[in-house]
Amino acid sequence: MSKDANPFESLQEQIDDASAYVGIGDDVIERLKRPERVLETTLTVEMDNGGLETFQAFRAQFNGDRGPYKGGIRYHPGVNRDEVKALSGWMVYKCALVDVPFGGGKGGIEVDPAAHSASEMERLSRAFAAELRPIIGVDRDIPAPDVNTGQQEMNWIKDTYETLERTTEPGVITGKAPDSGGSEGRVRATGRSVMFSTREALNWLGRDLAGATVAVQGYGNAGSVAAQALDQEGATVVSVSDSSGAIYNPEGLDTFAAKHHKTETGSVQEFAGATEVISNEDLLTLDVDVLIPAALENAIDASLAADIRADMIVEAANGPLTPGADEVLTDEDVYVVPDILANAGGVTVSYFEWVQNRNRFYWPEERVNNELETVITDGFDDLVAAFDEQDLPNLRTAAYVVALRRVASAYAQSGNWPWVYSRETEPHRLRAVCVRVACGSVDRVTFPRD
Repeated sequence: MSKDANPFESLQEQIDDASAYVGIGDDVIERLKRPERVLETTLTVEMDNGGLETFQAFRAQFNGDRGPYKGGIRYHPGVNRDEVKALSGWMVYKCALVDVPFGGGKGGIEVDPAAHSASEMERLSRAFAAELRPIIGVDRDIPAPDVNTGQQEMNWIKDTYETLERTTEPGVITGKAPDSGGSEGRVRATGRSVMFSTREALNWLGRDLAGATVAVQGYGNAGSVAAQALDQEGATVVSVSDSSGAIYNPEGLDTFAAKHHKTETGSVQEFAGATEVISNEDLLTLDVDVLIPAALENAIDASLAADIRADMIVEAANGPLTPGADEVLTDEDVYVVPDILANAGGVTVSYFEWVQNRNRFYWPEERVNNELETVITDGFDDLVAAFDEQDLPNLRTAAYVVALRRVASAYAQSGNWPWVYSRETEPHRLRAVCVRVACGSVDRVTFPRD
């Protein structure tokens, strides 16, 4: 694992790699490599003992050319400004690749939720919601769950926003519990999209998912649901891991029993269905058909990539491979199904939830799952069409080629703002000169005296 790779620089390098194939001007590419704005705030929260504690929190709004900013909120000790910027950028291109009409955003608080009580986390969540209130909204920026957040945190944020705004607006946030306006199928959506992506990629290569061997690094929501969905489709999940280490059984693990064991004990360790305990690095280098990194970014760097023996990697996590790892795996003809397709199930069903909230009409889970399958399979078809037609070096570059074209097209179709009123053309109005900078915000507005 590489802790030194900067995720924001990795994102920019991925965009640069694709830019050579899209026919978009360098000036527009530079605009599409940077966030439009980043909120950085310090939250001061009362602890259960009566003392105060401060936390750094962020919200990046990367690009809104295709619709409202969209992206999760994570609670993790490693949250920082560059990570949030990178994650918000990946959201832009994820939404564009699967043709969901959102832009990209991401937020996070630098906190270890395990070190705090539920009441402390509620106060922290509500404090963050109060800070986010001016910049989020059903047509502005719609947060969602991410690492260490879920329905409960989203419900707290929704309630805080609605209370302060004196309104009812369930679409201000997604990933809520169904009784609070959430969508059926949302909790398992990311894992299901990993399964769909794996199935489509294997089919594209003329192989069958049934009987394929799979290793899953990270057994949280995305990893465990992906493992279970693959298991149900006939794949053999031989190894899974969490932060405590990995377990292995060459004959296959009972993925549902392993998740129940983790829920009960807090770890996959000592699961009765495992025949061997191995390290996380050993899991990543197993000789399997499909490797699914489903933990945090930068799990596989160039050094580790040289030891990868999987035939295919399907990225359930955001940014689990460094650019150096990509280069090694491309040279070794290891196909990587990129995160911006494989884990797009979460934002896709978040979009479905937002649509349902706007209409106040809710869908059964079967419809949600069927619509999700269509979106992911169509996204994969678009990706491989670009890959084959342009003879691109890898699937990640193909994904960014498709996504960059869609975002750049939306930007071009919007036209170029500013507008100018002059005394000559509008004699009864003050002249207003608005100068637009590359990020799309207003840099200066002047109103000269008569």
